[in-house]
Amino acid sequence: MKTWNFKAFLAIFLIVLVLGSTFLTGCITVTQSPESTETPAVTTPINTSWTPPANTETATQLPNIADVVALVKPSVVAISTEVTTYDFFDRPYTQEGAGSGWVIDPDGIIVTNYHVVEGANTITVTTDNGDTYIADVNSIFTDPLNDLAIIKIDATDLPALKRGTASNMRVGDWVVAIGNALGQGTRATEGIVSRQGVSLQVDYNQTLYDLIETSAAINPGNSGGPLVNLAGEVIGITSAKIASVGVEGMGYAISIDIAMPIIEELVTNGYVIRPWLGVVPYTVDQIAIAQFDLKVDEGVLIAQVVADSPAYEAGLQRGDVIVSIGGENITTVEELTQVLHAAPIGETLEIRFYRGDMEYVTNAVPIESPRPETG
Repeated sequence: MKTWNFKAFLAIFLIVLVLGSTFLTGCITVTQSPESTETPAVTTPINTSWTPPANTETATQLPNIADVVALVKPSVVAISTEVTTYDFFDRPYTQEGAGSGWVIDPDGIIVTNYHVVEGANTITVTTDNGDTYIADVNSIFTDPLNDLAIIKIDATDLPALKRGTASNMRVGDWVVAIGNALGQGTRATEGIVSRQGVSLQVDYNQTLYDLIETSAAINPGNSGGPLVNLAGEVIGITSAKIASVGVEGMGYAISIDIAMPIIEELVTNGYVIRPWLGVVPYTVDQIAIAQFDLKVDEGVLIAQVVADSPAYEAGLQRGDVIVSIGGENITTVEELTQVLHAAPIGETLEIRFYRGDMEYVTNAVPIESPRPETG
């Protein structure tokens, strides 16, 4: 009978674990809660009087896809990042990443995805003509909730893209995705609009809404690049891809109609102002039920309440389960977030919640979300 070699087993286990962590670091997961508890810091916006480019609704389609690419490609940039991470033995090492972006303003304002720049120590922007810029990490403005970011580089007279509208696109309309696919330089892929208004869960407590689903191939490195119509107008920002064995890949883009108001706030304010309660929410599941001995099996558990926040003033406590807000029944963090962000700042919201096996009603007045930390 063969005897198991414990040392060999341990060596194999460590190799598999290290390789697994290496592969996982290639994809940065958005985990920041919209109900942040971090201490606010002053944010200096790029330009408080900036206005987004007008929507060119009457643009004429170009003769063919090659003409679309020729028009758009000079405005697409490659983004390279360096992030400090740690191996199994807690030793720091540099993880390199690649993504895409596009010029929205000639004075060096670049649009990309949050996950492209998340946690980066160094961000390098390379334009289509080969010019390279090192972005100041303090000139990065982000909205993790919608996976959007703005990079300001020290450049002028850049070729800016035109803004289209996603609402005019039909299922079956041709689109082109352009970006730094696989970090190997700018390339273009064509496809059609497969669906509109798609919701996609990208993390346990984060869902992206009103996405455009496209058959255009989107690979790692494409994230942050533009999805354009046949007039060369941006109608979406490529953000995620689902691919599995035996299933054709489905690419997704954030609708420009949803993204543009957020982009404008990032440029003019430095961050996005939203209604804020001051709680850390968690969708009730079997783990939460067991850990907190909950008497309800649906709702949003309050994992933490920020001191002196609207939730604190309303009497909400850690362990309470919200089941309704503003007259809307809720069962998930995503539903809570949607209702809250649609509510006017400063107006009273009725909140129904359980504490133990008793249901209570209270009122909270959301305030402006705190300024995020920078740097």
